[in-house]
Amino acid sequence: MSQRDTTNSGTILVLSQVYPPDPASVGQHMHDAAAELARRGHSVRVITADSGYEDPSKKYPRREMRDGVDVRRKPFSSFGKKSLLTRGLGMATFMVQCLWAGFTTPRLSRILVSTSPPMCGLAAAIVSMIRGVPFVYWVMDMNPDQLIALGKTKPGSLIARILNAIQRFVLGRAQHVVVLDRFMAERLCRKREVAHKMSVFPPWPHEDALDLVRHEENPFRRDHGLESRFVLMYSGNHGFSTPVGALLDAAERLAGAKEERALFMFVGGGVRKKEVDARVKERQPRNVRSLPYQPIESLRFSLSAADVHMVTMEADVVGIVHPCKIYGAMAVARPILLLGPAECHAADILRESEIGWHIDTTDPEEIARTVRRILNTDRRALEEMGRRASALVQGKFSKDALCGWFCDIVEGKTGRVPEAWRASSATAPAPAASAA
Repeated sequence: MSQRDTTNSGTILVLSQVYPPDPASVGQHMHDAAAELARRGHSVRVITADSGYEDPSKKYPRREMRDGVDVRRKPFSSFGKKSLLTRGLGMATFMVQCLWAGFTTPRLSRILVSTSPPMCGLAAAIVSMIRGVPFVYWVMDMNPDQLIALGKTKPGSLIARILNAIQRFVLGRAQHVVVLDRFMAERLCRKREVAHKMSVFPPWPHEDALDLVRHEENPFRRDHGLESRFVLMYSGNHGFSTPVGALLDAAERLAGAKEERALFMFVGGGVRKKEVDARVKERQPRNVRSLPYQPIESLRFSLSAADVHMVTMEADVVGIVHPCKIYGAMAVARPILLLGPAECHAADILRESEIGWHIDTTDPEEIARTVRRILNTDRRALEEMGRRASALVQGKFSKDALCGWFCDIVEGKTGRVPEAWRASSATAPAPAASAA
């Protein structure tokens, strides 16, 4: 069935397992896009889970109007992240409910779907094929690539072949594909050539909620006793590929009197956050703190409390996941300490803008040496790095620009997206042979 032309007289259906007030970043970005589409006069309906992504004991209203968006939260759609089995079960039941919503939503005009959960795009593709409506596929991470990189499956395994086949089907059905960086574009186009209908730009920071708060005016620093400390903060998801152990080992090497003011602060959640909590409980280091995710309304205080933000990227997940946390740090005018390979999106930003330090290893000794160098950096130099970072967020990476262009894509107005953000054969090569 061919896809029919649609206008804003119909309903745009947004499929996302996470959505505010859940603090997960994917949900925040889906909310921004949905709210902007509603502001433009569209009827927007969101299908999401009624329980927390990190903590399934948290329950949210089954239905509400939020910033002009009709939010419908479904039961049995999230069972937490304790194991792949519970995550998979939540994904499966949520996808079934997305299919039902896609078939029963009256006057459906368009669908927006991300890769949270990974196979939700299949629901959008099936509904698109049967009902003849276009959908935009927002690729925020890659599977089965992520499972393979984490050693959860092998490239030639049955599950990898099935997941790759599903993704190729979804890519073929999508009206437009949005990916977060050039490395992700290259990897995706090796699965199926979609450069002709692809845009490549990063997720926007929530700078509207991330005004810089000066240290002396920051209640977060006061409440946590940080007045005399130099805070190196890791904020966000502590995923499988986050080198938590190396950072903790580096902190141990800096526990002496000379570096007493350096404090490693880990804020957020994820599968490896328990390693931080275990180290804190067992050894009670004076230079390591662990805190849970902070509410979006107080995020500017926690992010601004840092002197330097730590961003990590393992070489084997480049093009699979995107270092989203770098934008929040830049929005509050803080320098970056990057642990990652030279060829990754975050390294591109640091090379172009000189807003921090880059270490291409996770050796604790090298991390500790770099932190000592940071501690000896003149305060004015740190502030200048922060100003350059903030200027990038206010310009090239601003929410107004990126969210606006993204919503143009959802509306089908791809001609309004700047050429610099559109994929080409230079950024997305033709497919290569694959074992899967």
